[in-house]
Amino acid sequence: MTEYSHNVDGVPATLAVGKVVCVGRNFADHAKELNNAIPTEPVLFIKPSTALVNLEMPIAIPLNFGSCHFETEMAVLIGDKLTCCDERQAAGAIAGVGVALDLTLRDLQSELKDKRLPWEKAKGFDGACPMSAFVSPQNIGDIQNQQIRLSQNGVLQQNGNSADMLTPVLPLLVYISQFFSLLPGDIVLTGTPAGVGPLAIGDRLEVSLGDMIKLETEVLGRD
Repeated sequence: MTEYSHNVDGVPATLAVGKVVCVGRNFADHAKELNNAIPTEPVLFIKPSTALVNLEMPIAIPLNFGSCHFETEMAVLIGDKLTCCDERQAAGAIAGVGVALDLTLRDLQSELKDKRLPWEKAKGFDGACPMSAFVSPQNIGDIQNQQIRLSQNGVLQQNGNSADMLTPVLPLLVYISQFFSLLPGDIVLTGTPAGVGPLAIGDRLEVSLGDMIKLETEVLGRD
């Protein structure tokens, strides 16, 4: 597995690779498709830095834990420390915007949820967060008007817009920072639109964010 590092506008970033803060059920249509209640405030969980891999490389999914689902998400790279911040501080701390896959071992997650146990084993395994290179905020355009798409073997599966987030990006960063600090090099995944589904060995994926990020990858298996 190639070691992951941040890249912004084609240049390696001098930021440490930190944690990945994920937001569950931030699109109402996705909450509904999994028969989950629409939350009244953001649902947060964390992937470790070891979950990060380069999305442009083949994706290696575990073979021994049941179904592995894709969830395509807009990602925000943090450039400055945020603790109990306001929206102005949050906006100034965004170092880049990208697209990621929140890979989920769905069978294992369902088993853990049934037992009322944490999700980490289903969400935070090695390679569970394939991540694109980032585009700087001034080049990405309106962060709340970005189309999030994934095609699987030529079939469009996910096609949502960041405008439909239940909690937009800046309020989301403010909310997260009330509970724990976001540090330079951390990444926030902002939620997935409807259309998530299982991956299979040999799948070809095309993932894009707006007009600035578009890439292709394939799915491999690993023990």
